[in-house]
Amino acid sequence: MNAIEVNSLTKKFGDFVSVDSVSFTIPQGEIFGFLGANGAGKSTTIKMLCGMLTPTSGDAFVGGQSIVKDPEKVKLAIGYMSQKFSLYNDLTVEENLNFFGGVYGLRGNQLAERKKWALGVSFLEGKEISGKCWDSCVRKAAASC
Repeated sequence: MNAIEVNSLTKKFGDFVSVDSVSFTIPQGEIFGFLGANGAGKSTTIKMLCGMLTPTSGDAFVGGQSIVKDPEKVKLAIGYMSQKFSLYNDLTVEENLNFFGGVYGLRGNQLAERKKWALGVSFLEGKEISGKCWDSCVRKAAASC
């Protein structure tokens, strides 16, 4: 089974073609590098694969889920870490986890369990309410969100 299958994926912004009929497969367990010049469409392609941006045409399957027909299932099955961190420096780690957990629809016990897991894997347990986020904290917390 392939982890990712991309079939003629295209994204246009008006008349500008950002991604032009890209196709590739990534087998499960494969390490894959996505390299290219600035403006080549790498970030746009990744955003489509994450279900964050709808393709103009084509489709892709991430973990067997269609990014066109079921982008929400794709979002629930993957983790995505952009180059720029999306956490808020003026919030504590716990406040950031609460906010992003809510964005992903986590509530009550499910949110509490996920926060406990995130704090454990990022080695931030015990630091979740100790002031605002700093650079290394932001990197660790962002990776766990």
